[in-house]
Amino acid sequence: MTSADLHEVRDPRLPGRLLAMERDALIPLLRARPEADFALPTAACPGWTVRDVLAHCSAALTRVVENRFEEGVFSPECNERDIAERAEWTDGRVVDELERGMTEAGAVIARSDGALDGLALGEWVHAGDVRETFGAPGAYAGAALSCALPLLARVTRIRRRLPLHADLDDVDEPLRLGDVRAARPPARYIGDAATLVRLCTGRPLPASGYELAGAEQAELNIFG
Repeated sequence: MTSADLHEVRDPRLPGRLLAMERDALIPLLRARPEADFALPTAACPGWTVRDVLAHCSAALTRVVENRFEEGVFSPECNERDIAERAEWTDGRVVDELERGMTEAGAVIARSDGALDGLALGEWVHAGDVRETFGAPGAYAGAALSCALPLLARVTRIRRRLPLHADLDDVDEPLRLGDVRAARPPARYIGDAATLVRLCTGRPLPASGYELAGAEQAELNIFG
């Protein structure tokens, strides 16, 4: 399958595979961390601790599993309420809820029309935020890139982001992101996949090691 095909064909099982891969890697990491690590501030989500990020993630997945999509769901205000509702929970209970969500939400997302695919990608990105805060390897990278990059390509097309041609140092085939039918010539990216994910999700960037031409970071941010 070429990267162009990734823009046209939805694999309904892809979000669930991404969540399952991340669950199997992240949950053991979380269960091995001391309580103090859950209070660490995250650079990618100013004002949120690791625990806040995890509570947000577990709440979002629980909403999917339980089909709770009231007005304003996933808005900043809703996210803050979800975090506040879990303020008295133990860290272990938050991790338990997250594990359940990562296990059960994939099947629900698969049955949807694709509107929830971006949520699975966001969960994986937030796991990268946590890894980066811990100084653990694999932030926005690792084996799950095989699911995350095709999903990123699809989400950028659905959200009509500007076209981008990415030549990745650590992936064999180039990746085409965004609205590939747009009249605007595609921007060009050269670098590793993790930095591309950072660019497309508004995460802090390394000082060097990549090239971007024809676009600004803000234009690529799917969450902006």
